[in-house]
Amino acid sequence: MVPTIETARLRLRPWLASDRAPFAELNADPETMELMPTLLSAEESDAFADRIEAGLADRGWGLWAVEVRGEADFIGFTGLNPADFDAHFTPCVEIGWRLARPAWGHGYATEAATAVLAMAFDEIGLDEVVSFTSVGNARSRRVMEKIGLNHDPADDFDHPRLEVGHRLRRHVLYRGSALP
Repeated sequence: MVPTIETARLRLRPWLASDRAPFAELNADPETMELMPTLLSAEESDAFADRIEAGLADRGWGLWAVEVRGEADFIGFTGLNPADFDAHFTPCVEIGWRLARPAWGHGYATEAATAVLAMAFDEIGLDEVVSFTSVGNARSRRVMEKIGLNHDPADDFDHPRLEVGHRLRRHVLYRGSALP
């Protein structure tokens, strides 16, 4: 069973069929996806949602749908996902988020990620969680810092799924560990 996570303003929950259309809209928005390798078609977005739902069902944790209680039924996702590529820090579990543009600037990513990080360490029992993004993604880097993840420039890497010369290839890595 997939738990629901409640914060002061948010509900992180399993995905609903009604999340698919706003998720496709989010994934097709050029500004939201500016620092992602590509926009997603509706079919690609649905396939991504299928993978997210399967991960939640298989593990009992993953990328939760996020809603603002009493205000918005779906603003994006926040959660945990095993990294599925080879790098000096894998295997690992990544914490990540993607929120629709109208949800930016309200502290929702930080609030949701803080709750997910607590669950990762306190309930799931992970020893470490990482987060990574392209070097120029200042918004996500601020969230990583606000939730207490640490950056060591020696950990930065070229993402193996992006070709040499791609504008987003260079990535920063942030790490967080469970308290002893």
